[in-house]
Amino acid sequence: MLGRDVLARLADEDVTAVAADRAALDIADPEPVRTAFEEHRPAVVVNCAAWTAVDDAESQEEAALRVNGTGPAVLAEACREHGAVLLQVSTDYVFAGDAGKPYAEDDPTGPRSAYGRTKLAGERAVLSTLPDTGYVVRTAWLYGAGGGNFVRTMIRLEGVKETLDVVDDQRGQPTWTADLADRLVRLGQAALAGTAPAGVYHGTSGGETTWFGFTREIFRLLGTDPERVRPTTSEAFVRPAPRPAYSVLGHDRWAAAGIEPVRDWRAALTEAFPALLATERS
Repeated sequence: MLGRDVLARLADEDVTAVAADRAALDIADPEPVRTAFEEHRPAVVVNCAAWTAVDDAESQEEAALRVNGTGPAVLAEACREHGAVLLQVSTDYVFAGDAGKPYAEDDPTGPRSAYGRTKLAGERAVLSTLPDTGYVVRTAWLYGAGGGNFVRTMIRLEGVKETLDVVDDQRGQPTWTADLADRLVRLGQAALAGTAPAGVYHGTSGGETTWFGFTREIFRLLGTDPERVRPTTSEAFVRPAPRPAYSVLGHDRWAAAGIEPVRDWRAALTEAFPALLATERS
């Protein structure tokens, strides 16, 4: 989902990009990664690969760590050898999710799930191997036309459910993959120009809401009654992996790179919605 939007954004810039899916390149295997780097000589690598099955990671942490931890470590070493910039996409799950104000980029981490632990391992590998050319961009609550996600699911459920119960005790920032892709491309450009300090950035939308508030906005855009969406608590949807109660991220670091943070989540959703609706109902 994110990778497709990154490629589209690069095409807008007339930048040559090589995309490799899992079948084409195992990022946790050093030999094919080394071969790919020697063949293509990338200036910037954007790692959109990840184990994102949060609940499955609880029982398969070793497998998740291979993708989320070992993979970035292998890519970072290849970037170090070839002098390339690495943009590593990470997650709000590296935090404990119990804060009372937006998490700053340098706030202490404390993941409470296997997924969060494996993603933090990837962050640390990138930042330690590439102190001057490694960039970690944490994001959350992603949606886009290029893959399955919460918005598309709610569009589908609106057509078959009279009412929906949605949790109202988890706060975060719905983020359109096209907006995140734009910031990744601009950050890569700034990195090559030497105008973006290496380190951690937070790539989420401005503002905040709950899943309940998010769903009501989706229903409003569908032209149906938002009152059909009813609030509930996380206790009603017990999952193997704990969900952060508070996933709001601060965006102060972008100023150092001369790049404005992502816009408010409502404005982004309004622009993205026609394509999401068309994709889901096609």
